Amino acid sequence: QVQLVESGGGLVQPGGSLRLSCAASGRPLEYYAYGWFRQAPGKEREGVSCISPLVSGDGTTYYADSVKGRFTIARDNAKNTIYLQMNSLTPEDTAVYYCAAKFTGVPAKCVPPNYDYWGQGTQVTVSS
Repeated sequence: QVQLVESGGGLVQPGGSLRLSCAASGRPLEYYAYGWFRQAPGKEREGVSCISPLVSGDGTTYYADSVKGRFTIARDNAKNTIYLQMNSLTPEDTAVYYCAAKFTGVPAKCVPPNYDYWGQGTQVTVSS
């Protein structure tokens, strides 16, 4: 019941910043947890950051150890948009980034098998 479209990827220098956006449509959006995932060449898709459903009221977030202190997940409920602010980017952050959604239920880990709906992905390239 949710469609996701990512945007904001591109080429950035090491140390630079990007903000990814995920536009969500459908209903009821407040019942979904959202996450950002990435997949680099030769690696499995991994969870970068996830946020609990709006209806949970707790705003619980998760960050992979590799991005803690550099990335921030947020949402604008009025715009039905989820953001990933990425700072201090390194070449190791180069990957296709995906937005994903999971319908409310038992809290689950920020891993791809737990998420039901996916965007098309947006390429982030950090030059070295």
